[in-house]
Amino acid sequence: MAGRLESRTALVTGAGSGIGLAIARRLAADGARVLTTDRAGEVDIVADVTDPGANAHFIAEAEARFGGLDILIPCAGITGMQPLDDHSDDFFDQMMAVNVTAVFRLVRGALPLLKRSPHGRIILIGSVMSSFGEAGMTAYGASKHAVLGMTKSIAAEVGAHGITANCIQPGAIDTPMTAPAFGAMPAFKQHWIDKAALGRLGQPEDIADVAAFLASDDARFMSGHGLFVDGGSTQRT
Repeated sequence: MAGRLESRTALVTGAGSGIGLAIARRLAADGARVLTTDRAGEVDIVADVTDPGANAHFIAEAEARFGGLDILIPCAGITGMQPLDDHSDDFFDQMMAVNVTAVFRLVRGALPLLKRSPHGRIILIGSVMSSFGEAGMTAYGASKHAVLGMTKSIAAEVGAHGITANCIQPGAIDTPMTAPAFGAMPAFKQHWIDKAALGRLGQPEDIADVAAFLASDDARFMSGHGLFVDGGSTQRT
């Protein structure tokens, strides 16, 4: 529905490509003013979310440009596989730094602006792997379980201010981030295609459409949930 986010403001990290880019474009198409960030790409702010000062900069810029903030979507994330018996501390720590700690810092920093909004929305990006595991993905699975748990606790705390908090749990999505793994391991790609009841990988727009819904008044009484957007992959073993 074009225009349903008219006059609202949004901050989307990881918006240089993939899911983040699709979300930013969809929110803008629905009328929102969107501040975008990423480590590279055609975004408003080029920065690394793991930089301790980055998130404060994002929030300050949102207030300077928009005078406030209605919609927060920390979409920056990383993935990767590493066998458990050869799993390095550095690999685990980096996964948690990007997928968990940076998200926590951004939500915490954005709360003063979101509390001023009559339409406060926090939309985190989890994974179907917050509900099950895959061999070789201990760090990634741990980070996405953390995101879902964070969503539920955030929702319980911010609801008194009229803010909703939800988590989108994508299945396997065809993005620049997943392309190297799928290209190097065709069987792994086919595994996820076969796992989806709809028989395909997801596209970034499949996630963006759900994000736009959660950001809108149509989802005004939904909070604390993880929404599977996975083509039915959780319905198959």
